[in-house]
Amino acid sequence: MRGHDSARMRFGPELGGLAALLVLLAFVEILVRAAILNPFLVPQPSAVVFAFGRIIAQENVLHRFLITGGEAGTAAILVACIGVPLGALLHWAHLLRAAIGSWIAALAAAPIVLAYPLFLVMFGRSASTIIVIGVLSGLPPVILMTTDGLRSVRPALIDVGKSLRMNAWSLFWKIMFPAALPRIFSGLRIGLIFALINVVGVEFLINFGGLGPLINELAERYDLPGTYAAIGFVVLVSIVVFLILEALEKWLRPANQ
Repeated sequence: MRGHDSARMRFGPELGGLAALLVLLAFVEILVRAAILNPFLVPQPSAVVFAFGRIIAQENVLHRFLITGGEAGTAAILVACIGVPLGALLHWAHLLRAAIGSWIAALAAAPIVLAYPLFLVMFGRSASTIIVIGVLSGLPPVILMTTDGLRSVRPALIDVGKSLRMNAWSLFWKIMFPAALPRIFSGLRIGLIFALINVVGVEFLINFGGLGPLINELAERYDLPGTYAAIGFVVLVSIVVFLILEALEKWLRPANQ
């Protein structure tokens, strides 16, 4: 009985979210069939579901999925490997944080994707352009949240480390970094959202890569069910990335946190 209750508590939110999504899709289906929603703008959800099989069979979507996933995954790794150390550096270098902190915050709100012609000149019409724009768009929230997480570590924890005569390196890795992990991963989630949006957006704009060009091609054919199905594959990429990130967070965080 306890196992049943535990499973219900564990999967209850996911099942509830799935049920809400199905109800919403059924409601949209009714509105489209009744012509309350314009069927030339919003396709029937049932048609979108059937389009998944068609674009898998005819549009080589799995290969495109892997291309976009590889670009997004590369951008995500670079965002984490660059953003977290830079955030830690800004935590320790107070003068540097005061000098460029506001610029990093402003960069988070900047539409970097609009600068894609400049990156095309520098890197050409290639995956490098897509990845670089994805990284630049994802870095600011990771840097800011890492700095904020390290600054918010409770002084009592630091005092305990000092009382145990830890050096600065041990104090950082054994106390400060684990305590800051929740905020660091919050920054990573936000950064990956920005990176993925820009990866697919630049693919769409330069008609190069995986799912972005597919969405562009289907839209130009006015294949609305196929277009929405391709967008569904983009959502699937984001789900896979976030599941990997969630598993990594659970692995890194101590069990008692």
